[in-house]
Amino acid sequence: MSTTEQQQASQTEVPNTAETILAAANALVPELRERSAEIERNRALPPDIVELLRGAGVFRMGFAKEFGGPELTSMEQTEVIETLAYGDTSVAWCAMVGMDTGLYALDGASIREMFPSLDVTVAGMLPPAGRADRVPGGYRLSGRWGFGSGILHADWVSAGAVTYTDGQQDLTASGKPNWRIMMVRPSEVRLIDNWYPTGLVGTGSADYEIDEVFVPEEHTFAFGAPTRSGALSAPDVLMRKMPGVALGVARAALDYVREVASSKFNRMLGIRWADDYRVQYTLGECEMDFITMRHGVYRSLQHRWDRLENGASLDDFTPDERIETMLTRRYAM
Repeated sequence: MSTTEQQQASQTEVPNTAETILAAANALVPELRERSAEIERNRALPPDIVELLRGAGVFRMGFAKEFGGPELTSMEQTEVIETLAYGDTSVAWCAMVGMDTGLYALDGASIREMFPSLDVTVAGMLPPAGRADRVPGGYRLSGRWGFGSGILHADWVSAGAVTYTDGQQDLTASGKPNWRIMMVRPSEVRLIDNWYPTGLVGTGSADYEIDEVFVPEEHTFAFGAPTRSGALSAPDVLMRKMPGVALGVARAALDYVREVASSKFNRMLGIRWADDYRVQYTLGECEMDFITMRHGVYRSLQHRWDRLENGASLDDFTPDERIETMLTRRYAM
């Protein structure tokens, strides 16, 4: 089957609009909640859960329509991640990272060659923790990176690296170290089993090492040199959907407290917790915080999206505009 045929088959079998992907994510929530303990115990997503995400269209959300993708807005991506987080936090985090393939600033030919299906998933760390020496046709990559969320089920692994030519560090026009993101296969990576946290255990966010691996030039990119225009090509695009994880977790926590309050009985007062004014007041304050937080996240995302889609660059933003989305993300997280 040719690449084009694979892409066409993939498009007909998997949800490919914001509405259908969100509906598919909602349908997964009961199973995700039921299997949360298993996910945490395994310190990674079970293979069948990964396939459920793939089949729901989650990993294709960022692919542009020119490649047959749904091209979801940052707001739509965030809502899908929020929905998954209501089911399981680790699943949502891995989905949030894994869907970045469609957002990477690769050229069209590289995208078609590397991603014969839109439903591939990526893992890895973008900051330049590695070294990439220029060689004919590409780079020789080495280094160690942390927090490889989803790397145990990834189809591709990304790794940021400072570039060198003839042993000398490459510099940008402004005199800063030049760096690029390198894309390699999981088979070219050595995993380090060091992921034993207290939270997000199921993300499998282990460190990984790469030793003298050749990376073709066309499998590298830099966010400072976008290959397309519009809001999905701006350098901050990967961060915008991150608050969805926190929003989904917060909603799940509030609903859990509501459920507990409805079933618990205060023997001293002779009433349910849900009927205790102190519980009601506290829950009301928490709900108010959540509503404010969620509105702030989506409002700031919409404002940024509209500006970028209308031709503005991040350099055109005022200081207040630049910090708005970051503040709402920080408040949510």
